[in-house]
Amino acid sequence: MTTDESASVLLKDISDRIGMITLNRPAARNALSTQLLRELRAGIAELDASDDVDVIILTGADPAFSAGLDLKELGSTGQNLGSTNETPRVLGDEPNYPWAPTTKPIIGAVNGVAITGGFELALQCDILIASERAAFGDTHTRVGILPGWGLSVLLPQAVGVRRALEMSLTGNFMMADEALHFGLVNHVVPHDELIPRARKLATDMVGNNQDGLRELLASYRAIHRLSVGEGERHEARVGRVWRKRTYDPAVIEARRLAIMERGRAQR
Repeated sequence: MTTDESASVLLKDISDRIGMITLNRPAARNALSTQLLRELRAGIAELDASDDVDVIILTGADPAFSAGLDLKELGSTGQNLGSTNETPRVLGDEPNYPWAPTTKPIIGAVNGVAITGGFELALQCDILIASERAAFGDTHTRVGILPGWGLSVLLPQAVGVRRALEMSLTGNFMMADEALHFGLVNHVVPHDELIPRARKLATDMVGNNQDGLRELLASYRAIHRLSVGEGERHEARVGRVWRKRTYDPAVIEARRLAIMERGRAQR
């Protein structure tokens, strides 16, 4: 096993042809700062390029998967709101994504809350396994920003339009058992079994012919883009116009504590 802990906000681990990335800001519930976003992109790209990795697992350091964009930074400099524009996929009205496309499957191991931007990270994974402690919430409308990583396309695709609208327009949480019922996640397991279950699934993938697996994965993704690509481009256009018109760090900061308190009340 090799482990890179030089970057405190992100841990990378490779063993048995499985690369694991752990968001590592537990005190901040793995909120997405500019530094974490940059290191996440770089870390996934590194594992995707590694000849020692066939499958990638993305998780968070307990107690959260990710609470979304760091609202303290969003309410001050706002740099993390635009930091993903460094990704190579942002061209004109092309969608923005938290990481560049990969050739290898990504399993999301959701260990706790996945909120807004953190929820979008989960939706970008190919397969999701949730701890019994997991919960999913879209609080974009409470923060006063719009999705930028495909949530308004991927969430209704996963749970249906009406359920997605309910989540997005209320900001209410979907708990792990509901997420399984509505098809948002593949499996829900006891918390201590989350990473072993994710690794078992990854091991099953490692045992297959990798050329064929990656070709099939690429085909699935290409078909997905054909069916939802215009929706993602529309989300990108609307989100950018909205941010230019309405983004005010002071207003974002004023909303932050109310959002956190409401989230605690719902758990």
